[in-house]
Amino acid sequence: MTGLKWVLALVLVAALAACGAPQTQRAGGSALSIQADQAEPGKVAALTEKIMSLSATIDPEEAARAARIAYSYTAQLRREYQITDGPLIHNIKVNNGSKPRGLCWHWAQDMEIRLEQENFQTLDLHRAISNFDNWRLEHSTVIISAAGASMYDGVVLDPWRKGGVLVWDDVRSDTRYNWTPREEVFAWKRARGELTTRYVDAAGATIRTE
Repeated sequence: MTGLKWVLALVLVAALAACGAPQTQRAGGSALSIQADQAEPGKVAALTEKIMSLSATIDPEEAARAARIAYSYTAQLRREYQITDGPLIHNIKVNNGSKPRGLCWHWAQDMEIRLEQENFQTLDLHRAISNFDNWRLEHSTVIISAAGASMYDGVVLDPWRKGGVLVWDDVRSDTRYNWTPREEVFAWKRARGELTTRYVDAAGATIRTE
């Protein structure tokens, strides 16, 4: 392998290390995406309707507020992260220190913290990880569901996969990623002796790693 190829290989590994890109582009389906700084009221309304459809117990005002924040905060974070490229190129820039944040777990962590500030009574937030058995493709997200419901009956809120564009979909319909609850990923890695403090920090949690 030539020197140039070695450099390109290392760059690719660095880009994928924190958040993996799906290998195939999913066509169709119910996922909606929109440029974060061009969110239309109709798109927010569609996400509101999706959240409300999860359960009759969900407060319509909370569903509307969650949807509005999901879009507006995506736009805010896109500016704060200084995103000007696609997710993989931006990952490289974060890893080399030229951009402040913007890895997938940054998006998930910051979105979760912002939504938690609303103190929803009829909605729950979950953290999930995909491809946790392949560090080069691992990806994190936040999921919103009805209070007390399973993560798998929720909606994925993922601004990372399209570089600051909010993508959402039912967890069970999001065939681009096979989501696993973060706590289950921690348990799997702990059983294999792979759960490190650094990994837990990167996953946006604080737990004992012994």
